[in-house]
Amino acid sequence: MVLILLLFKKANRFKTIKNQTSNEVQAIGEEGRFFVEGLKDIFQATELVKDKNNYELASVLGYFATSLFDKNSSEAVLWDISQNCISQLGLEDCVIYLLNEKDQSLEQKAAFGNKHKGQKQILSPIKIPMGKGIVGEVAASEQPIMVSDTSLDKRYILDDKRRYSELAVPIIDDGVMLGVLDSEHSTKGFFTSRHLALFRLIAKLTAIKLQRIEKKSNLPLTNGNAYYKEFRRLLIVEKIYRNPDVSLTSVSEVLNISATYLSQLVNKLENQSFTDSINRFRVSDAEDMLADSDFNGYTVVSVGLEAGFNSKSSFYLAFKKYCGMTPTEFRKQARSRKVAFS
Repeated sequence: MVLILLLFKKANRFKTIKNQTSNEVQAIGEEGRFFVEGLKDIFQATELVKDKNNYELASVLGYFATSLFDKNSSEAVLWDISQNCISQLGLEDCVIYLLNEKDQSLEQKAAFGNKHKGQKQILSPIKIPMGKGIVGEVAASEQPIMVSDTSLDKRYILDDKRRYSELAVPIIDDGVMLGVLDSEHSTKGFFTSRHLALFRLIAKLTAIKLQRIEKKSNLPLTNGNAYYKEFRRLLIVEKIYRNPDVSLTSVSEVLNISATYLSQLVNKLENQSFTDSINRFRVSDAEDMLADSDFNGYTVVSVGLEAGFNSKSSFYLAFKKYCGMTPTEFRKQARSRKVAFS
């Protein structure tokens, strides 16, 4: 029960961070350092860490970056970014504009919220001339704009519906204007300096990924070893495998990275699936208990449940797969060896 609560608390802690919109941010602690390590190839530590133990920005950016690892087209990147702005930041609306150099206008290329028509289509996409409206001015000035009350701002352009807060940040690659990341909210004064900091980093991440796709570069956005090292720590130190409900999704939420990315990471570094990785730890744990006289009072099935398996059948199947014998046979052999050496 303690281990289940531990895993839940960790996942819930990072979920709280993702949904937080106030200026008061909870510190994560020194264990969160892996967030910064995971992004060290594309961001400076000073961009990601507000104070000594506060890794909130890095934890959020980690999800965005790992979610992009398998995206191989600019369209896929833009739709993924806009979707994650909604799901990870708790926003109402997110639209990404790209600059059309021929007519110097900003065109809507991806959107989530009311503008999302489904199947990666935008409902009634609009074009905004360079320098016009809030989005156009951001593109022309290459500076972000945050508006607390759009009803008082003559630059505001009504799209699908009026919203009272707007945040727009330029997407710039090596000094070249690519587009604008824009979000509106129905609440006045909704966006904060925290949103602005995140949007700037998300825009930078978007520009880097688009650049690498343009250059057909396979350079990764993230340092997979940092996330993998933390995954191993959760297994070895915190023994999360003993939780029968542990899953790819729950662990990826603790690490605040894409579940697909974690699956590929384990597969690449261990040459096995996430489930096999968890079960190997469980079997090894069960081996230790079956050979330990302190567990003589436990039935074989009870040992399997202690190790994290949720049924006799799953325990026996995994144990025989990795040990070549049943747990009952293993216990008998272990006891025989002890008698022989006594």
